[in-house]
Amino acid sequence: MPAHPGFGQFAKSHREFFDALSEDGWRAVAGYDGVEEKILSGAFDHAARTGAVTRLSRWQAGASVTTPVAHEWCEEVLFVSGSLSIGTPANEVRRMQAGTYAVRPPHVEHGPFFTHDGCLMIEFLYYPPQPDPA
Repeated sequence: MPAHPGFGQFAKSHREFFDALSEDGWRAVAGYDGVEEKILSGAFDHAARTGAVTRLSRWQAGASVTTPVAHEWCEEVLFVSGSLSIGTPANEVRRMQAGTYAVRPPHVEHGPFFTHDGCLMIEFLYYPPQPDPA
């Protein structure tokens, strides 16, 4: 689907109501066992450091990310169901329940993470707008 010009530099397509929780469209997240994503809208152009993505992320019970991560884009995360813990199973620092929200600028290290019971989250990912060269 082509990008809608009304979204400006965020190359998102106009989509009306659809079942975002259906089983179609999920794919494994490379490098993370038991973690899947479903892109709801948008795309990144990593070379140009532009774009925005809205996605669902679901973690199976027992899934983990064992090392902290950081990335080039901004990130907003809202837990919809289940729970995700900061730390490792041997050293749980904090368990976050549905309703928990985070917003991060680029390059902020976060993690490690794991889940006892699985979780579903919605994520808003975007490169910060570049200043106009004046």
